[in-house]
Amino acid sequence: MSIKELKNKNIAVLGLGVENIALIDYIINKKTECNISVFDSRDEKALGNRYLKYKKNTNVFWNLGKQKYNYSDFDIIFRSPGWTLFDEEISKAQKNGVVVSSPMKMFFETCPSKNIIGVTGTKGKGTTSTLIYQIIKEAGKRVWLGGNIGNAPFEFVTKIKKDDWVVLELSSFQLEDLDQSPKVAVFTNFYKEHLSPADPNNPNYHKSLAAYWLAKKNIFAHQRKSDKFIANIKVAKRLEKEPVLAERIFFHKSDIESGLIGEHNKENIAAAVEVAKVLKISKEVVRRAVKKYMGLEHRIELAGKIDNVEFYNDSFATTPEATITALKSFKGPIIALAGGADKGANFLGLARELKKRVKYIILFNGKGSTKIKKELLKVKYPFKKISFVGSMEEAFKKLKKIKEDGDVVLLSTACASFGVFKNYKERGEKFKKEIEKLK
Repeated sequence: MSIKELKNKNIAVLGLGVENIALIDYIINKKTECNISVFDSRDEKALGNRYLKYKKNTNVFWNLGKQKYNYSDFDIIFRSPGWTLFDEEISKAQKNGVVVSSPMKMFFETCPSKNIIGVTGTKGKGTTSTLIYQIIKEAGKRVWLGGNIGNAPFEFVTKIKKDDWVVLELSSFQLEDLDQSPKVAVFTNFYKEHLSPADPNNPNYHKSLAAYWLAKKNIFAHQRKSDKFIANIKVAKRLEKEPVLAERIFFHKSDIESGLIGEHNKENIAAAVEVAKVLKISKEVVRRAVKKYMGLEHRIELAGKIDNVEFYNDSFATTPEATITALKSFKGPIIALAGGADKGANFLGLARELKKRVKYIILFNGKGSTKIKKELLKVKYPFKKISFVGSMEEAFKKLKKIKEDGDVVLLSTACASFGVFKNYKERGEKFKKEIEKLK
């Protein structure tokens, strides 16, 4: 869908997130004559500057608050990743001939360059995407980074040139309605995730593990024979029955010197190395870029060291598998800060790992925490070494009493943040603020 096809159309924008904001800006800057109706469950006050930005625009109309709306009178719907495709009103609109799209889908259709590298996976996609971007940049090529990482592609689409490279971190919700796949697709891993709604402002989820896989496989499902599909050897078995046209390249672990912590990051580096090979980037450039790269915030980030106690911020870990990976990155005694909102995960494996490696567990209030405690007691973890807290401040009050020299304090929750915190970023920032107070 091109910008010309939006002329004189009635457009519905579902969810005023970063991607849809960038798309609206793009449409307005192109002086496209059309009507844009914004639908969002938040009110004017909650939207704040996002509302004020378009308030005076006479072609932007507002439908705010939690209620049912009829979308059948529109020509095109642009859905944010947080808006479910199986929404009853969206289904009705589609039956009535309304085109349902998304900013990411339109970006694939309009991007001036076809040199798109897409990265997905349950975990590791942000680190891998950024690392690929840094390697390509180190090689002296023009490259752009966007997608789920927080940079909406429509923020820079007008600057992209034909021979540029574009690296996109793609979530399952960005992939689920794509009918195009990137030239180079990277699949980091696959675990249970997003099987129940957790974020009240972005309630999208997958009804089953099969539905989650169906969304993820769009990263390679529409590739051509000339394309490349780079996948973790761990998903090889799941891929056996999939008709993959592109050349398959599997990766395991890399031994390149790096400042990144944990075995999982050796896999992320290996994925980036395979992309570099496809792009014919020299080993020396790759080694240099990998050595420089220190990782993303909130991903096993060393947040402070006080009195021989190390504090690690892994707030991005919102699945049991991610937290297990973090736990395995340390040898010393661990005090774990975990729990929160439930996303439909099974916590038995996590409980077993916590029993092996953790001396004390502080759980943030939430349904996920209740489930974790239940599994901990099943594996005979000491009841007296489990505490529930309602805030980060409360967690640190407890920490002051129990931490000892040589401990690792690890914020790696295995759960969504909602309830106690707005999101994983706020949770990580509050963790770091409390460390500063200790200093």
